[in-house]
Amino acid sequence: MSATADPWSELFEKLLAEHAGADAAHDPGHIRRVVANARQLAAAEGADERVVMAAAWLHDCVVVPKSSPDRKLASRLAARRAVEWLEAHDWPYGRLDDVAHAIEAHSFSAGIAPQTLEAQVVQDADRLDALGAVGLARTLMLGGEMRREFYDRDDPFCESRPPDDGRFTLDHLFSKLLTLEGTMQTASGKIEARRRTGFLRDFLDQLRREIGLSA
Repeated sequence: MSATADPWSELFEKLLAEHAGADAAHDPGHIRRVVANARQLAAAEGADERVVMAAAWLHDCVVVPKSSPDRKLASRLAARRAVEWLEAHDWPYGRLDDVAHAIEAHSFSAGIAPQTLEAQVVQDADRLDALGAVGLARTLMLGGEMRREFYDRDDPFCESRPPDDGRFTLDHLFSKLLTLEGTMQTASGKIEARRRTGFLRDFLDQLRREIGLSA
C-alpha cells in the first residue's frame, strides 16, 4: 500500500487534519513520523502493510492527557474508535481485530503485549518516535507545556533517588526513554532503537559536562 497510490492515505490525511492532539508530544507530526517508521519496519519484517498502516494512522485517534487518571485506557478507546471509523468508511481489507489489537498494544502505559507481527511493528514504530533527537525534543516540549523543572539540581541524573518525571523533565529519560530499547519487538526496530538511544546517552554526557558534573 504505497503512500501515493492508495486512496486510504488521503482519507487518513483528512482525518489527521482534524486531529489536534492532547499535548505537544502527540501532534500530527508525531502521527506522520510513526506512519513512516511503521512503513519501514513493515517492509523490513514482512508484516501486512494494510493492517500496520491503518493502525499507525489511527493509533492516537483518541488521546487522553498524560495527567489524566484514564491515561491507561487511551489505546483501548482509540482502537474502538478506529474500528468504528474504518467500518463507517467501508474498509475493504478485513482484519479489523488485528488493527484494533495493534492500536491497543502500542501504548507503553497500557502494558498490553503485542500478539501479532503487525502489533509488534506498530508498537516499535511508536516507541522509536520517543527516542533519538525527536524523542528528546518531544520530552522537552512536553515538560515545558506541563511546567516541570528541567532537572533536580541536587541529583540531575537520578543517581541516588528514583526518577520523578512528574516533577523533573529530565527524569523522563530515566523513567521511560532509556528503557525502551529493551522493549523493542522486531529485529529492525531493535537496531534503530539502539542507535537512537545512543544519541540520548550522548546528550546526557554533554549535559553532565555543561552543568559541571563530569569527572
